[in-house]
Amino acid sequence: MSNDNGNNAAKALADSLNGLLADSFALYFKTKNFHWHVAGPNFRDYHLLLDEHAAEIIGITDVIAERVRKIGYRTLTSIGSVAAKQSVSDNDSEDIDAKVMLEELRNDNMAFVKALKDTKELAEAAGDNATDGLIDDWTDQAEQRAWFLRETLK
Repeated sequence: MSNDNGNNAAKALADSLNGLLADSFALYFKTKNFHWHVAGPNFRDYHLLLDEHAAEIIGITDVIAERVRKIGYRTLTSIGSVAAKQSVSDNDSEDIDAKVMLEELRNDNMAFVKALKDTKELAEAAGDNATDGLIDDWTDQAEQRAWFLRETLK
């Protein structure tokens, strides 16, 4: 697959992957923010859970960016480019209840699952089997994070 001006499917895929990359960074930072600021009776459990989630999220960023490059397009270059593409909303509150943190991250992970599934469709349309296969793993990881958060909130 190459950067061919006539290949609209590859361009759409690269754009969607860059959106996933931006959301990965935004979700990573939000998860770390909540990890740093969580408090309450379940502090240790939540603190460790969020650290595990953040490590998993940051772990896919390089692979996403490299997929964009491998299919012949440019990827994000700065915090500003992340902010311009992200759909995960920031939360700058300095005093947020731990349960609200977990609910917000659960919802963000479920939105990320939807974005992954949308990107998978674009990978299929572009005939990019490598990206298609990677997205399955990323989807499973995001679904597991959402499941852990959902079950923790019960």
